[in-house]
Amino acid sequence: MSAPPLGPRLGGRILGAVLAGALILASPRISFAQVAANELARQTLGLPYWHVFIAYAVVWLLIAGWVISIARRLSEIEKRLGKD
Repeated sequence: MSAPPLGPRLGGRILGAVLAGALILASPRISFAQVAANELARQTLGLPYWHVFIAYAVVWLLIAGWVISIARRLSEIEKRLGKD
């Protein structure tokens, strides 16, 4: 059994709630992390953290390649099924 489709009003309410929550969390008045903004602005990451950024970049590239590979294989399967 599949779930019943969401109506346009319920989907709009969910989207509105998500957007409102994102705006509240992004507000500088509510963000507690901005109290020490001057201290954080003076800090530098330095050389020891570059390997973390490089590792994340490599992982994102691998994930992107994997998704592209799946998309290509799926399109080939769809083409084969369409010929029958």
